[in-house]
Amino acid sequence: MSTLVTMPKNGSEVSTNRNNSSLPSFSSWFDNLFESGLGTGFLSNFNTGITLPAVNIKENKDEYFLEIAVPGMKKSDFNIDVDNNTLSISSEIKEEHEEKDESYTRREFGYSSFKRTFTLPDTVESDKIKAKYSEGILSVHLPKREEAKQKPAKRISVS
Repeated sequence: MSTLVTMPKNGSEVSTNRNNSSLPSFSSWFDNLFESGLGTGFLSNFNTGITLPAVNIKENKDEYFLEIAVPGMKKSDFNIDVDNNTLSISSEIKEEHEEKDESYTRREFGYSSFKRTFTLPDTVESDKIKAKYSEGILSVHLPKREEAKQKPAKRISVS
């Protein structure tokens, strides 16, 4: 006779079941399959193509900076557009590989894409936006218009 202790998943009480069989039930086997590394590891190998890259946005008195983490790409993979006050950054990559041998043909293909859009404030000088890609980071420089830049404090004398 074996004792099976079930640990709570949601903080409920622990139950103890006595079972004469040493085989797990189908439901516990199925749950364990997807809770173990096998289930999540297997599922993580499928790229859904909808992952959005992380973005950092910085601002100082003269400009805004966007930093987007997109490793493994080339400069030519990016499409950056400004339409009215909307900045769109997108990428689409399709890869195909085929290997033929006498007894088999193996084809592998991959697809990934993303699109991020940002509404620009009226203070951005859209004609002077620049982008640079280096070491997996796409940096976009968004300068502010001259009239939007913060001026230093000025003392006014009373006459």
